[in-house]
Amino acid sequence: MDRLRIGIVFGGSSEEHPVSVKSAREVAKNLDSEKYEPYWIGIRTSGVWMLCDSPEPGWDHDARRTVVLSPDRSAHGLLIVDDERVSSIRLDVVLPLLHGKLGEDGAMQGLLELSGVPYVGCDVQSSAVCMDKSLAYVVARSAGIATPNFWVVAANEDVDSGQFTYPVFVKPARSGSSFGVSKVTRQDELPSALETAGQYDSKVLIEEAVDGREVGCAILGSDPDLIAGEVDRVALSHGFFRIHQEDSPETGSENSLFIVPADIPEESRRLVQDNAKTIYRALGCRGLARVDMFLTAEGQVVLNEVNTMPGLTSYSRYPRMMKAAGLSLSEVIDRLVSLALHGVKR
Repeated sequence: MDRLRIGIVFGGSSEEHPVSVKSAREVAKNLDSEKYEPYWIGIRTSGVWMLCDSPEPGWDHDARRTVVLSPDRSAHGLLIVDDERVSSIRLDVVLPLLHGKLGEDGAMQGLLELSGVPYVGCDVQSSAVCMDKSLAYVVARSAGIATPNFWVVAANEDVDSGQFTYPVFVKPARSGSSFGVSKVTRQDELPSALETAGQYDSKVLIEEAVDGREVGCAILGSDPDLIAGEVDRVALSHGFFRIHQEDSPETGSENSLFIVPADIPEESRRLVQDNAKTIYRALGCRGLARVDMFLTAEGQVVLNEVNTMPGLTSYSRYPRMMKAAGLSLSEVIDRLVSLALHGVKR
């Protein structure tokens, strides 16, 4: 049987470039070589696309050729630029293993739609909505899901710090992980937090702090057939959870520990999973997403954010939650590819 030609795009121009590379390396370890013929497409931070032998260290220096994903559907894949000659590689499916801006926000998905190549994950609309936390909150509220109270301001806007009840979180509205996020406990800290968030996005969110346990749920599939991974809980020793901010996240975080399965009652576990599925459906997600929430002492679930291409690194939450539910990363990849090839036509 011929192997499927899978283009795996990694790297990218966002601040999450290093995380994407690590995700690609973990996928490489778990990709079934009998089923797939991988084409590793690394994007340098400058935005240059390169065809690589692997995502291992040195890929951005040892890359063989410059490539682009053709928006011409007749090409159905990559165009290779080599010594002023152009050739092509037809791809069966693409795994856009990119996190953050220009990867998880609908931009890459739009290019893939133009190319006509089936791809893993959420479409343009759901990627864009989930990336913008304020829009995700509006949609979630319409589906009956609780969200924090929030205010949207421009990065350079003069904001009256006296109107808020502290603590609040200040965060870029459209940025991945915890980049640019600050916890503000006093009025005089707000201007600095707004400036920090503004370095990552022109649209900034000021959000009331939620008193609750931080939990997450990995979702796999497309409506109506959804698989919920085991719920996890983020145990904090101090401060607030700042994923991918550590110097060496593979060896653990300085202030957080992931407990999988979460040490919460069974009733709360089912409630978190059901709410995660409701949020996933309301936002139009497909393929995969990680839904981050708060579980309050009163038993209410409050949305935090939705990651439409969660990290797949050795230390990432999504594969841990799926593994705890009985699915290895290899099995997750197989299911994602199958969904892309045989799921809803785009």
